[in-house]
Amino acid sequence: MDREQQWQVIEQQRRAVADLLDDLTPAEWESPSLCAGWRVRDVAAHLAMAPQPPGPAAMTWMGIRAGGRFHRMNHDVAVRYADRPDLAGEIRAHAASRRLPAVTNYRNIFFDVIIHAQDIARPLGRTVDVTPRAAAVAAQRVWTMGWPFWAKRHLRGLHLAADDIEWSTGAGTPVHGPILDLLLLMTGRSVAVANLRGPGLEALPHSLR
Repeated sequence: MDREQQWQVIEQQRRAVADLLDDLTPAEWESPSLCAGWRVRDVAAHLAMAPQPPGPAAMTWMGIRAGGRFHRMNHDVAVRYADRPDLAGEIRAHAASRRLPAVTNYRNIFFDVIIHAQDIARPLGRTVDVTPRAAAVAAQRVWTMGWPFWAKRHLRGLHLAADDIEWSTGAGTPVHGPILDLLLLMTGRSVAVANLRGPGLEALPHSLR
């Protein structure tokens, strides 16, 4: 996928998430997402903020406030933003925006929105569709980038292979299944294991079983 195609997927995923959020009950907004310690509301806030990034000075202050811990900063900023009255409307209004936080790029926003759409949808028994091609592009990015997921390190000794598109990576004991679930596995979402097969599942880190 080229840059333009990835931006088109980003917009589509944002709109799909906004549509899903429109139908949620108050209890569903407060329910846990696939991100440990993040409510559905918090993940929605994170997605709403991505195309509305704070300036460098504000980012620096947020980092200091979080003690220099990136994940803590991400979480705390999202939680503070999460009480805004119309997160779905914000996500929809900025779905086509190509503004980026200074610390990232469109390739990272691409996998971020795909993964977080699933973080919201799956615990609620909902679906946000992703084409295998888009999921494969996201998976390749996650596998090769190292931080923050360190997929190569955590899944060392495994050969991951998609059943629904020609994509594979790693060497060792096989794990196979839908490419979207392999992407979720690589980003630490244990829910993906239910849709995966192969002897390599026995070798997964305990946090993913």
